[in-house]
Amino acid sequence: MEVQQFHYDNKIVQKFLYATLLWGVVGMLVGLLLAFMFLFPNLTDGISWLSFGRLRPLHTNAVIFAFVGNAIFAGVYYSTQRLLKTRMFSDALSNINFWGWQLIIVAAALTLPLGYTTSKEYAELEWPIDLAIAAVWVVFGWNFIGTLLRRRQRHFYVAIWFYLATIVTVAVLHIFNSLELPVSALKSYSAYAGVQDALVQWWYGHNAVAFFLTTPFLGLMYYFVPKAANRPIYSYRLSIVHFWSLIFIYIWAGPHHLLYSALPDWAQNLGVVFSVMLIAPSWGGMINGLLTLRGAWDKVRTNPVLKFMVVGITGYGMSTFEGPMLSLKNINAIAHFSDWVIAHVHVGALAWNGFMTFGMIYWLVPRMFKTRLRSTPLANFHFWIGTLGIVLYALPMYVAGFTQAMMWKEFNPDGTLTYGNFLETVEQIIPMYWMRAIGGSMYLIGMFVMLYNIIATIRSGSSVEDELAEAPALARVSRHRQSGEKYHTWLERLPVRFTVLTTLAILIGGVVQIIPTLLVDSNIPTISSVKPYTPLELEGRDLYIREGCVSCHSQMIRPFRDEVERYGEYAKAGEFVYDHPFLWGSKRTGPDLLRVGGKYSDSWHLNHMYDPQSTSSGSIMPAYQWLVRNAHDRSAIQDKMRAMVTLGVPYTDADIEGAFDSMAAQAASIEQNLYADPEFARSYEEQKQAAQEAGEDFVEMRDREIVALIAYLQRLGTDIKVEQNANIASENR
Repeated sequence: MEVQQFHYDNKIVQKFLYATLLWGVVGMLVGLLLAFMFLFPNLTDGISWLSFGRLRPLHTNAVIFAFVGNAIFAGVYYSTQRLLKTRMFSDALSNINFWGWQLIIVAAALTLPLGYTTSKEYAELEWPIDLAIAAVWVVFGWNFIGTLLRRRQRHFYVAIWFYLATIVTVAVLHIFNSLELPVSALKSYSAYAGVQDALVQWWYGHNAVAFFLTTPFLGLMYYFVPKAANRPIYSYRLSIVHFWSLIFIYIWAGPHHLLYSALPDWAQNLGVVFSVMLIAPSWGGMINGLLTLRGAWDKVRTNPVLKFMVVGITGYGMSTFEGPMLSLKNINAIAHFSDWVIAHVHVGALAWNGFMTFGMIYWLVPRMFKTRLRSTPLANFHFWIGTLGIVLYALPMYVAGFTQAMMWKEFNPDGTLTYGNFLETVEQIIPMYWMRAIGGSMYLIGMFVMLYNIIATIRSGSSVEDELAEAPALARVSRHRQSGEKYHTWLERLPVRFTVLTTLAILIGGVVQIIPTLLVDSNIPTISSVKPYTPLELEGRDLYIREGCVSCHSQMIRPFRDEVERYGEYAKAGEFVYDHPFLWGSKRTGPDLLRVGGKYSDSWHLNHMYDPQSTSSGSIMPAYQWLVRNAHDRSAIQDKMRAMVTLGVPYTDADIEGAFDSMAAQAASIEQNLYADPEFARSYEEQKQAAQEAGEDFVEMRDREIVALIAYLQRLGTDIKVEQNANIASENR
């Protein structure tokens, strides 16, 4: 048999490892800053691009796509070459993948703090960056498939199965969730509206967790845990069941993020059923990983790599048990919109993704630089301070979540809410926010310790960029199933067929859930009183999106006694038919805003945005003073309305033609309402006179951003109130 010599490409792995370390520090620093902003809300007072609403999506994108994403690429590029016994298909494609991904990260780091966002969770980046992501992902897939087709190893190992599923599914999710209509270079509107947009978004959002944060890491687990333990994987049969059941079931579970919402019940119930079923394959994978270490527990006690991996796999098991539990309606009724969800997410992120990445890096770097780890004691210190950091982060957030839910739902004997003021719950959980900040600080200290240890290790070694290897050439064998050959063994040597079956497995759930919601009108009953936003309200909604208000405020009142009592009538699907994108939110750091229209005066909203503590003592909302100062550019309103018409919003030609006059009239009306506040009138006139005396330009209040935002806030929920008033009048007649 002919033995061929070739070289593994270590350069690309090293590049992705360096990027993982860099972006890990950046993403965690931003996260820690956000944690302290809960304690010191005006920590970045007056700096718009450092406000909480703009930094929050930067943190999630930096950790998910920059830190974890680069770790995935590093692990996949390293393991794929060795599992398939060949160099990557194309060095050029590898480098395009690397530099393209880093440019996308930089673009995100620039645009998100500047307020260019779609507001869709884990998919906030605007349309040009979405196109770039799709292009780079295709390059990655092309490189991977090309490598698979020229492999020297006939049967591809279980890790390769999970990499294939990741490549296919992430492409499908990203493309369909990112369908949007561009308005300008950095502004677009989602192709879907309201309930439909919510379903597509959480089909994407849940499965971004599944197929970006889970399946590739399961592939890395199947490769690096046996390598680090020097033992074979526990069960080949279990890995087969784990893979196929996981990728088929996972794709159905997205609707469990929308329980008790305006999403049709049949879709919610499907999400619940498949979420509960997910426990079996998820725990099958965890058991397969942990039992691989049977007989190697002495190594675990002394080897920091295995310690990180054991806690990482355990974190995966905990979060994949808790996820299905949170999909049960009685538990979801308590947990959703609370800090319980924050605890759940971070157990998975910090333990599963973070610790598995750390273990992989500690294992890889000494081997790639032909040296020993600079300091095992420092690696052990990193493990213990990181573990303690996770505990101090997660446990207080669970307590905070329970506290919030119990206080929100508590009633007095006379039927009134015991804690009618939302801020009463906020004040109770401040100590838990302090503990979270301390836990996050400890985790970040561990990251810095690792950074020092890895840099010292690299400096003590010598890089082998092209590692010599040899393997027999792959002989031609019939594609037909051989006598006695098991079906899956046969399938493992047919990459095209394997990929097609994988694609079919992940498409079924999405098609069954999404197509009926998009095409069957009866799923979204219309409400005659619901009208499109006025031009000024549409502009205000865009400002609401720009400032990231959806990160802290929901617009979805669930049909619970406490929520209806506190916020008003529960949400109906027909209320959101003109919402591109939907803004239901996923956490209530502040109260729900669906029915806030008309609840407060225009002057209250202005004062609240300028100095939240002046209107709401104890509030942890940061000030948005630039909205009160900035002139509002409304020049693109007609283009925005035309885009909305394309998406099905019934603006007439007259509406579009008269948009500027409409905005001027509504803005002038709000300005007059503000004058009703004597304190505002006096302050405003003083500012105007001072500007005139100084010869400076003065922006009239009606032309400022705050007026458009007030217009939008005062509109929220008023359509359904019109419908209710009409029904009452009809009954009276």
